[in-house]
Amino acid sequence: MKLSGSVICRVGFGISLDGSKLGNTYEEVIHGSMEVIGSFAATDYFLVIGRIIDRITGLHGKCERVFKAMDTFFDQSIEHHLENENIKDDIISLLLKMERGETGLGEFQLTRNHTKGILLNVLLAGVDTTGHTITWAMTHLIKNPRVMKKVQAEVREVIKNKDDITEEDIERLDYLKMVIKETFWITPIGPLLIPREVSKDIKIGGYDIPKKTWIHVNVWAIHRNPNVWKDPKVFIPERFMDSQIDYKGLNFELLPFGSGKRICPSIGMGMALVHLTLINLLYRFDWKLTEGMNVVLRYRDNTTHKTTLETHQANTFNQSSKNPRFLQDLKNKAHSPIYLTQHLV
Repeated sequence: MKLSGSVICRVGFGISLDGSKLGNTYEEVIHGSMEVIGSFAATDYFLVIGRIIDRITGLHGKCERVFKAMDTFFDQSIEHHLENENIKDDIISLLLKMERGETGLGEFQLTRNHTKGILLNVLLAGVDTTGHTITWAMTHLIKNPRVMKKVQAEVREVIKNKDDITEEDIERLDYLKMVIKETFWITPIGPLLIPREVSKDIKIGGYDIPKKTWIHVNVWAIHRNPNVWKDPKVFIPERFMDSQIDYKGLNFELLPFGSGKRICPSIGMGMALVHLTLINLLYRFDWKLTEGMNVVLRYRDNTTHKTTLETHQANTFNQSSKNPRFLQDLKNKAHSPIYLTQHLV
């Protein structure tokens, strides 16, 4: 996540985390925010008594502390821009122009709170998801040496001795694209899409859905539907060969980024980072796992997938490198696979 965080902060905030005064604050903000987001908030389901429960559990106080740390981080980032007029080509600079009215938004006037809200989305949505996607992709590849060998051969044939990877190079990596699609499909980072609130009374599948109801789209169940997908629990990138199914929201069989007007707005930047990171990992390093151990992925629907191969335990990797730098943060700490039935709240 540190890699994706560094890229997000460079593009969005115009700062380099390494050696900056915001570096320590950034770590506190990100980890605290992820802990809060992953917690159960009783207030979301029981408006009155939930507030009491959240105070008893300490979640309310924790949210307040994280909010203050986040607000301070954004204030420091904005102040950094105001003090340095040379910083021009990033998201904060654009938002500040909108605040001052230098960029037209019609009748809408951007405020400082709007700016901070947008920066919150950029920071949290970009760092966590990209880092976990890369982690899951490498996890599946290491578990499947056939796929690893095939995708590495493609990457090394296309890249060869280049130091700089271009968009044209990425376009030629067809099998790597299949691997990434398969990763999105078999382990979606968000098992449930961000909920939508019904604006009026509607009927779905014969059920009456009242206004103000939250609707959760269960991507995990859609991706694992055996009526849609063959072998839904096996990592087979070739399933996307000669297939028009893509992750950009037009095919409801594969929805890692959502769909419609509120689809993830950062697909382009996120996918560029995923591609570039995986290309470098696969090109510069030979990956294998410790010998002779059994790998078991246990899902929460009590199904298992067991393989005997050169594997790992406790995230211990063997690697022979073309480059002395070694990315050590490839740990299987992404969102645990969760099986959930479709439901309405």
